Amino acid sequence: CWEIAMRLTYFSDYAFRVLIYLALNPQRRCTIQEISAAYGISKAHLMKVVNTLARAELVVAQRGPNGGLMLARPAQQIRLGDVVRKTEDDLGLVECFRAENTCRLTARCGLAPALGRALSAFLAELDKQTIADVMRGEEDTIRQLLATPA
Repeated sequence: CWEIAMRLTYFSDYAFRVLIYLALNPQRRCTIQEISAAYGISKAHLMKVVNTLARAELVVAQRGPNGGLMLARPAQQIRLGDVVRKTEDDLGLVECFRAENTCRLTARCGLAPALGRALSAFLAELDKQTIADVMRGEEDTIRQLLATPA
């Protein structure tokens, strides 16, 4: 029996958390240190995530004494599907999605097309939602949760 689970990496999870934190604080620059403390996530991990988000032009990172992080555009313009595409290295659900595919069934098997449609539907659904949408109406509660030590 094959078990297939669509799962995003912690990298994408942390990217969403960074973007949500920044969306909650659009009026100021936030530091990796404060985001790390709010979520209880390693600073080293967040630095890698932020670097990817900055390269993807989702976050603006400024160094120096007045430095910090801000969203590169409003939260209403950051689609969840775009975040996943920028943060997931491998959306190949099974071997036949990958360049190094050695599966002997690929030419005759219907698994790849079925999973390809499922992945497309998954990303299309994420494309309907923005960072602002996932917080809508809960901003104060989320701020409170992040201010409470873990």
